[in-house]
Amino acid sequence: MAPLIAVIGCDGSGKSTLSADLLAWVRETYGPAETTYLGLRSGVMGNKIKAWPLIGPPLERLLSKKAGQARTKGEKIPGLATALVIYAFSLLRKRRFERMLTLRRQGIIVVTDRYPQFEVPGFYDGPGLSAARAEGFLVSALARQEREIYEWMASFVPDLVIRLNVDLETAFARKPDHKYDSLKAKVAVTPRLKFNGAKIVDLDATIAYAEELALAQKAVADVLG
Repeated sequence: MAPLIAVIGCDGSGKSTLSADLLAWVRETYGPAETTYLGLRSGVMGNKIKAWPLIGPPLERLLSKKAGQARTKGEKIPGLATALVIYAFSLLRKRRFERMLTLRRQGIIVVTDRYPQFEVPGFYDGPGLSAARAEGFLVSALARQEREIYEWMASFVPDLVIRLNVDLETAFARKPDHKYDSLKAKVAVTPRLKFNGAKIVDLDATIAYAEELALAQKAVADVLG
């Protein structure tokens, strides 16, 4: 398959900007290339629900609370409906992942914004039903099937992972609408992710962007030749 470059990092690290600029450079330098977003887009869906008249804001808060509970270690997944929603988002991610594989099989280089991982459940593009306790036959079955999906996706090791490192205060300044504690957890876990032994290049996402982009381009050139 054609090479796969994954750009990962905490919210506020600049993944989307860097992946878009890398894509343009790869196309110009190496030929056909495409990008794939491999996140969940659950935040986008939440904002759409919040915009509904009257019931939107309280419904979004309720759904967010239940999803947060389902993704918290030691908690209990709050019911089949919550499990089904989380599982559905994982299926959507799997569909985008399969489209990405199709592009690679067609000889097209892919630069991804985010990449699924199986090392840390509950957040950071990991399985959503594996952190909290799954009780009941159906919820347990969904959690098991979701783990299998993430194991399968993680088995495709990127040719290069560009890991953007950012400190908590910078991340929060860039994403003030995000929860501080959530960003704190993501900043802490970023260095631990190994992506099944992939080649990882760490970049400081707080340096001048032109320098960051140049370092990312060099890392890609070292892999693509």
